[in-house]
Amino acid sequence: MKLGIVAIVVLSLLTVNCRLLGHRTVVFRGTSMLPNIKDGDRLPTVMLDSNSRKKLIRGEIVVFRSPMDPSKSYIKRLIGLPGDKIEMRGGGVWINESKLSEPYVSSKFNLSPRSQPAVIVPQDAYFILGDNRDNSADSRIWGCVPAESVYAKVIAR
Repeated sequence: MKLGIVAIVVLSLLTVNCRLLGHRTVVFRGTSMLPNIKDGDRLPTVMLDSNSRKKLIRGEIVVFRSPMDPSKSYIKRLIGLPGDKIEMRGGGVWINESKLSEPYVSSKFNLSPRSQPAVIVPQDAYFILGDNRDNSADSRIWGCVPAESVYAKVIAR
């Protein structure tokens, strides 16, 4: 009986510590990250502060407040880092004049050969895209996302 109580106390402390460390699970809604993340997928995340945001790397999946409606959050892939030159050519992404390898993008969800002029990512912002390029509201529409709007990243994906 005492062992059961000890186990419950330890489990409770671990749960509290995980929350204090900023680990949370979010539920993805929508189709903008197909085929990698599906509607209803539960995603483990870690909260970010200004120091950890500076350590983000291209290709990570982040959680951020919508530039159009800060009461909403989006989950998308970080593509452009501060200072990067981003260009969309024929459906592909070019960063600093080099084509980005994107094994996470399926040709099935990237049929539009969309091109857009180059954008330089400001020092306090990120360029963010959904994996389902044909069905994603992202930096192509509303521009770069301010760094302070990015508050978590998906882990263990």
